[in-house]
Amino acid sequence: MKITQSTKNRMYAALIAGCLSSVAFAQASDPAAAPVTHADKKAAKEQSKADKKAAVAQAKADKKKTDAQADADKANAEANVKDAKKQQ
Repeated sequence: MKITQSTKNRMYAALIAGCLSSVAFAQASDPAAAPVTHADKKAAKEQSKADKKAAVAQAKADKKKTDAQADADKANAEANVKDAKKQQ
């Protein structure tokens, strides 16, 4: 099974998101932690928005890369067919 670069990127992003959520949960579940303030809630909301934008940007970049690779593969296949016809 071949793992493409976009699949690796998605796995890394999921791993990082999981780590960050684990850290956030650990901080939130600490009874000695200070109560969550309005500023903390606002910062968390802004961070969530930034994370979503980053995920969308990564998905768009992955799509462009996949499309470019598909175009390159198609051109390579066409060149192979052309070479095969010349050799006949």
